[in-house]
Order: sequence, then structure tokens, then C-alpha cells
Amino acid sequence: MTIDPTIDIRKSLSKVDDKDEYADLARQSITEYTIDWKNQKPKKDKQGSMLKLYNNQKRDNSKVGDTTMFTIHQTVLASLYVDRLSVEFDGREEGDEDVGLNLTSMAEYDYTDMEKDRLDYDWDWDTAFFGRGLVSLEEYIRDPKKGIYLPVPHNLDPIPFVRDPFASSVNGDRTGKGSAKNMGYEMGMTKEEIESNPNMFDDINFKDISFNYGAQSILQDAISAREEAGGFQATKGFEMQENLGANAEYAITIWYTHYRHEGKVRKVKAWLANDRSKVIGMQVIKGEKWPIIDRALYPHSNDWDGTSIPDLTEDKQRARAVAQNLGLDAMKADLYPMYIYDSKKITNRNDLNFGYNKFLPVDPKGESIRGAIEPVNKAKFSMGLLDFIYTSLDASAQKATATPEIQQGALSSKDRTLGELNMVSSNVDTRYSLSAKLFSMSEKKFWLRWYQVYKDNFADEIDEKVIRIVGAFGNKWRPLKKKDLMGRLDPDVTVESEVLSRAKQLEERNALTSYFTLAFQDGTSNRRYGLKKLGRAYGLKKDEVERLLPPTIDERIAEKQNDLLNDNKFAPVLAEDDHNVHLEIHSKANETDATKAHRETHEKALSIKKVNPEFFPEEPEVTDFQQTGGNNLPVLGAGGAVAPRQAPTQA
Repeated sequence: MTIDPTIDIRKSLSKVDDKDEYADLARQSITEYTIDWKNQKPKKDKQGSMLKLYNNQKRDNSKVGDTTMFTIHQTVLASLYVDRLSVEFDGREEGDEDVGLNLTSMAEYDYTDMEKDRLDYDWDWDTAFFGRGLVSLEEYIRDPKKGIYLPVPHNLDPIPFVRDPFASSVNGDRTGKGSAKNMGYEMGMTKEEIESNPNMFDDINFKDISFNYGAQSILQDAISAREEAGGFQATKGFEMQENLGANAEYAITIWYTHYRHEGKVRKVKAWLANDRSKVIGMQVIKGEKWPIIDRALYPHSNDWDGTSIPDLTEDKQRARAVAQNLGLDAMKADLYPMYIYDSKKITNRNDLNFGYNKFLPVDPKGESIRGAIEPVNKAKFSMGLLDFIYTSLDASAQKATATPEIQQGALSSKDRTLGELNMVSSNVDTRYSLSAKLFSMSEKKFWLRWYQVYKDNFADEIDEKVIRIVGAFGNKWRPLKKKDLMGRLDPDVTVESEVLSRAKQLEERNALTSYFTLAFQDGTSNRRYGLKKLGRAYGLKKDEVERLLPPTIDERIAEKQNDLLNDNKFAPVLAEDDHNVHLEIHSKANETDATKAHRETHEKALSIKKVNPEFFPEEPEVTDFQQTGGNNLPVLGAGGAVAPRQAPTQA
């Protein structure tokens, strides 16, 4: 159906003051919002009715409600929420290993400060119920006096959120195809919140801003739906805001759109008042992507909404509730049947009321009292058919969502063999792992956005964030500056389900254990490397592995030399170096000329050692090394030539 954008917006367009600097942005936003509203309002109303069905507090007190939607939603939610997604950053270039480790440590530290556990619950809840959940990540707390630097994510209510009807996701694919051209939502803002927002204009006249959301408000409908679902009386707070003093909230629409600003089309965020006819604030969005991350449960290709749990269970729940109540009615009908009686023989109707040890007087008048009262014959209700319908609806919902009875925490209605139960459990895990992988895509976008917020707001050489790292040696506090977090290229982000990660880790552990058992039989194998890799496969952290296998003196020297090589400075090669270890550590250094020459020298030293082993004595005495500082050892220059020893410095 073609949407006519002129319908219902002329009144709003007439409110736009052509003298305002951003009048064209207001007109554009009004038109975009109206198109989106017309397209999605029926869906929003449907979601409100499903919230009522989910909570089911408004049902008739004489009836029973079914909990199919709640049970399946909670089962899927619990499975996906408990499986926490872990994040790991990796540098894109040589030498960025420390940057990746710092970002990974800071992400783990910020997880608690951002209350990510609570955010994930709300995000996952919305995703399972509405099919797609939304989180904005654009606010940033910067308080150098308190040492607080923190991105602040917010969960967005999907009901009042409207978007470009032709969008398949917020930011589309890698090239931006399918991304939303416009989107936004309504919210209430107090005068203090408006004035404290740095993106608001300075000349706002609050007497000209309305508290009323207008005829096209979805927020009012969403709040009313939630109140009704909870069994509350709908409030009229929107009509009494002017009497709430400092708590009064103005009706504001947050709108994201493309707008030609300063001669260039940019992504902007606008704050709109008075039924979106007045722009009271605007922010140009940095980067090429919207600062909103979306998460889908059962997405369709090239479609925004996909399928949600209520989409699959709403009709089953309604039908099951009807079947349950019909069964109760049938039971009551059997307990309290209808009768006909002879009014000539039973003259007092109250005599028929139930009573224990009650005697009922009847005047037969010479006739038999038989036939004075008889039950009414009526059609018998088929409880078997009712049970079949009820069970079929239940099975249909379970199959659609991969939540069998045993997954819901209930005993199976049929006796099944262990093999059947294992097969069912395996298939359930397969279906849920698909959702977990889909969730990992949005989680990756979240942490990439988290990184971008730091990149945009963390000041060079000024800001310093101190994070606490819990390791094998207890708590450590590590100060981080921007150079410790940002490389020349943005890092890679790996997100993995803990359940899938543990399975993968177990498989890798078994494979490595078998292989290393054979490899260690070779006298030339690098056992320390193998043991370290096996330790990581067993889930040990880097500092735990290093506590078990402390770095050797060659590893420590090579790490320090990497600092020189990264700056393209000369680092000596000692004849007594373990050249294989040095080559392993130097592989992490930046690819400078000094690094190339240094590695070539180590490789040349290995060749010389094979031909002239007398130039390379075995490990020296520790005391001799400590006393001389290594100055008595042969030094190799570029090309592998043995450099003359330097005499110890006299005190």
C-alpha cells in the first residue's frame, strides 16, 4: 500500500517557524516520522496486546490463563542470558599485542562499571519478546577528578521506536546496504536534563515547549499498554505535567536522520519538541555508523522484524486458554447438571436447593413420585478431543521454539529412553547455538562501538584510566593512556559464547595433549612453547602460565630489546643468547630496519653455531653473568661477525 505522507501531518507542518535556522530539518523529521508511524503503528498496537497476554493480569477472575508464552520466553531467555559472551581484542599490526591485551582487560573491567549484566538481561528480554532488541551507546562519563572514564549504554524500548520502513537493520551490512536512513523514539525530559545537555541550543524558551506528545504518539500507547498489562489504572500524567514543578517532563522526540549540514550530508541526532515541529538541539554523529546496536533472535533475510517468541506462541496460548476454560466448564456442568421437575408435585422451588440430610416433601396425589424430577439430556463433551487439541497446541509451540518440556524444567509427558533424551538435548543445543551465534554478532558490534566511544572521547596524554586486574599474583592496578589503547589500525574483536568456547576449548585441549605427547619426544621441540599453549587451552590466563613457567632470562632480554627495535634502534646480539627464543620474541616487534637486521643476525648466529660451536659456550655461571652484566660474553654484530669483548668498567 502506498503511504501518502501529506495525511495527518499538515497540522504539524504548519507549526514549523520558517524563521528558525533548522526549519527544514523539522519538516524533514515530521515527514519521516509520519511515514514510519503509519507503517509501524499496527505492529506497535499488536505488541502492546501481546504484553497484556504475557502478563495476563487483566483476565476475568472466573477464568484461568495459560502461561505458554511466559514459559517458553523465559526458557529461551534463560538459556541465552546465562551463556555469557566473552570478548577479546587483537591488534591488527605487529607490535599491537599489548594494545589488544589492554583493551581486553579494560573491557572486562568496564563490564561491571557499565552494569552490562543488567543491560544484557533487558536487551535479551526485548530481543526474545519483540524479535529485535536495541541498545544505544553514545554517552560517555568523563570526570578526571574522580578518575572516571566510562561509556554508558542504554536499553531502548522497542515499542515507541520507529524507523525507516525499508531498513533491514540499524547499520545494514558492511557497505551500509539495508541500514536505516532515519529512526527515533519519544521520551520525556525535564528542564534540568535539557539545560545540562551540551547539544541543546542556548536560546530555548521553555514557555514555547509543549508537554503534550500529540496525536501520533506511540509512547503514550506503550505506557498505557504496560500499565494495563500489569493490572494498573491508566495514568493521565501526560496531561498534568505542568503541575509537577522540577519533575515536569517535556515531550521530546529523539530523531536520527541524514541532514545536509555545512554543505555536506551528515548523520545527525536531533531533539524535537512541539509535535516534532521545533528543533531544540542537534549533534553531528562521528563516524559512518549509527550509535545504536540491534540484536535479533530469529531474523529474516532482508527484513527488520523477523520472528519473536510471541509471534510463535500467542495463538497457541489463546487457544490453550480457551481449551482449559472449556474443560473447567465441562467439569462444572457434570458436577452441577440441569434438571426439570414437576411443579405440581414440587410446589416450593427452594426445596430443591442442596442440603445435607435434607427431606423433600412431595404430594403424589395418588400417583407415583417417580418422574417428579429428571436430569436434562444434553450433548456430552469429549474430554479426549479437548486433551488432543490442548496437547497438539503445546507440541506445536515446543517445536517452533525448540523448548521441549524437559528444557522447561518439567518432566516429559511420555517415558523416553536415554538415547531419545540425549538426541533431543543435542538438537535443542543446536537450535540454541544458532541464536547464540546471532547474539555474538550484535555483541561484537557493541564492543566495537565501545572502542569507538573511547577513541572519540579519551584525550591524548591527558586522560588516564586505572583498571584493576585480578590475576595469579592478586590484584594489580594498571594505568592506561590513549597510546596504550589505540593502534594505528582499529583492533579485531572476537566474541564467543562461553558454552561454545568451552566445547571448542575441550576439543583443542584433547587434540593438543595427544599431539604434544608425540612432539615432546623430539629433543629439538620447543617444550616451553608447547606447555604454555597447553596451559592456555586449559583456561589459564597469561600471568598464571608465567607464574607456572616464569620467563627465562632470554625471553626477558628479548622483550626489552623489542622496545629498542620498535623505535628502529640498535640492539646487540650476544653469542650466548638462545637465538631460537630471541627469534620467537622478536617476531612480535614492529617490522623496522633494526628489527630485520637483528633477526638476520640471530639467524646467522645459528648457522655459525652449527659450524663453529666453540664460539658459543654453554650457559655461563649465574654469578659470573650477574657480576659482569653479560659484558664478558661474545657480541655478534650485523652479519654475524663476532664483536670484540669490552673490558668491565672499573669503579
